[in-house]
Amino acid sequence: MDVHVVRPGCAIALSGRLGAATVADVRAALTVAVDTGVGDLLVDLNGVELVDATGLGVLVGTHRRADRAGRRLVLTTVPPRIERLLLATRLHRVLTVDRSAGDGIFNSEHQISA
Repeated sequence: MDVHVVRPGCAIALSGRLGAATVADVRAALTVAVDTGVGDLLVDLNGVELVDATGLGVLVGTHRRADRAGRRLVLTTVPPRIERLLLATRLHRVLTVDRSAGDGIFNSEHQISA
């Protein structure tokens, strides 16, 4: 799993598999982003190949943390297979998905590899 900090506290791009083995680094990066930024936290999922239950838990936990901080977690460029997963788990009712963003809207500036 690669975590690309595009704009500290504002935008992060994820790529790889978001699962039990990789969530620790993702959770840490998202926590720092929520705690240090303002406004919407954009998370680009364009490069994410797979999300398991633990990965979904990290996204929901980040959503809750952002909400408590007066912010919003916004998922962008969500691949169709992950969007289907959000629908099947009904998380599309909880998580905000921005369908207006184009492909690969972020250019990586900082990278953390897990």
